[in-house]
Amino acid sequence: MSTVPVPAPARDPLRPLRYLWRVPLLLLHVLLGVLLCAFILSWNRHRVMRDGREPFAHRMIRWWSTALLRIFGLRSVRFGQALPDPVLFVANHTSWIDIELLHSQRAACFVAKAEIAGWPLVGWLAANGGTIFHRRGSNHSLAAVMQTMVERLREGRSVAVFPEGGTGHNGVLKVFHARIFQAALDAQVPVQPVALRFARGGRRVVDAGFREDESFMGNFLRLLGEAPLDAEVHFLPPVPAMPEARRRMAELARERIAAALEDPAPERTAA
Repeated sequence: MSTVPVPAPARDPLRPLRYLWRVPLLLLHVLLGVLLCAFILSWNRHRVMRDGREPFAHRMIRWWSTALLRIFGLRSVRFGQALPDPVLFVANHTSWIDIELLHSQRAACFVAKAEIAGWPLVGWLAANGGTIFHRRGSNHSLAAVMQTMVERLREGRSVAVFPEGGTGHNGVLKVFHARIFQAALDAQVPVQPVALRFARGGRRVVDAGFREDESFMGNFLRLLGEAPLDAEVHFLPPVPAMPEARRRMAELARERIAAALEDPAPERTAA
């Protein structure tokens, strides 16, 4: 499969029409999300998978995320199979919507920047979904996050992280930080790489992620008016545990994700 940056078209006559019907649907969907958090997630946030069966709250998270993607014109497509909880998912990161994309296939506790916790409504929704907040650049925060990750994994919840430490641009996959893999080793759970890929007509589209110097709201509004895309989630073979070689675990996870981004597997399941 080839990779092609797709610039925003100079003229897109359908963009205003997409806003006309997507914005009302988005507002209604956010209201449903508030009700979901208030009446289901806030009372069931500690439920875990039993014998491979997802709790009702997790299924609701997947449904809500899949519907949100649809409102943005994104069709969630799964390649491969996710391991049963608990597992540490490590994924590439290009956009805020990566969280919802992985959530469309598996309800996991994400590690996200601490600033999100203070965002109106979004922070509350994220917290109810099990998000673990990390203040970047703070070793004390990272130590606390690592401990929380281990606790969640030992309790039976899966955790998802972006080991690049931030969003990439123009399809470039940055170096993975190795320290984050220690949580899986301490909790004795598998590490499964996940490649998140946007495509149109089978060809990778890197422009769906953040452009350089693009704000969250700028990316949000741009995606809300974009033409439909496939949003692919590639669950890849787990990385062998290497207690004495976390750096090799990080490199191997990165290699598998990089290969999937360029040449996805043929078997897929659409949501």
